[in-house]
Amino acid sequence: MAAFWIAVWEGLYYLVNQEILIASPQAVLARGAQLIVTSEFWLTAGLSLCRILIGYLIAVAAGVLIAVATSASKILYSLLYPIISILRVTPVASFIILALVWISAGAVPSLMAGIIVLPIVWANVSEGIAGTDVQLLEMARTYRFGRLKTFRRIYVPSVAPYFTTACMTGLGMAWKAGIAAEVLSVPKLAIGTNIYDAKRYIETADLFFWTLVVIILSMILEKLVRLAMRAVMRRVIGGGELRGAETRI
Repeated sequence: MAAFWIAVWEGLYYLVNQEILIASPQAVLARGAQLIVTSEFWLTAGLSLCRILIGYLIAVAAGVLIAVATSASKILYSLLYPIISILRVTPVASFIILALVWISAGAVPSLMAGIIVLPIVWANVSEGIAGTDVQLLEMARTYRFGRLKTFRRIYVPSVAPYFTTACMTGLGMAWKAGIAAEVLSVPKLAIGTNIYDAKRYIETADLFFWTLVVIILSMILEKLVRLAMRAVMRRVIGGGELRGAETRI
C-alpha cells in the first residue's frame, strides 16, 4: 500500500515537473536523512509531542470531571453548557490569535489541544452516563453495592466505549490543532515552526518532510494510546466486561 502511494507521489512529481510545487520522494528522503541524525530534530519532535500531549491529557481529565459534575447537577449543566458550546464551534484560528495575546507562544499548542479535546470528551462521557442501564443501577441499590462498586461495575463498563471513542477522536484533533497552533505561534523548537519556515523560504522538500513527520508521529501516538487504553480498561474493568469497550478501541 505504501509503495502504491509513493508511486503516485512520484508520478505527480514528474507530471508537475516543478520542484518548488511538489518535491520528489528522493529529495524528501535525502533531506530527511540530513535532519534525522541531528539532535535538534529529535528535540523538536519531542517538544511538540510534549506540548500537545500535556493539553490533551489535561483536557481528557477535565472533560471527564465536568461530565460527571454536569450529569449530577442540572444547574451546573445549565451554567457550563454555553461555555462548552462556544469551545466547540469557535474556529481554532480565533483561539490561537487570542491566546497569543494572553500567554507565551510555547503554551499555545497545549491550550489549543485542550480546547479541541475537552468538548469531545465531555459530550461522549455525558452520553455514556445518561445511557447507563437504569435496571442495573436499581440492582446495585438493591444489593447495596456502594458507590465505589457501582462506579466500577456499572458506570465504567457503560461509559468506557464512549470514553475510548472520545479519546481516540480527540487525539487526532488535538494533534492537528496543536501543529496548527505551532505554525501560527511559531515557538522555538517546534514541528509547526519548521513547517512555517519551510513555507516562508519555499523549501518544498523540508515542507514535505516535516508533514510526513507529523503523519508518522500521529500514527505512532494513536497506536500507543490505543494500547495504553486497552491495558487501563483491562485493569479497571477486568474480564469479559472489557469486550464491549474494546470494540471501540
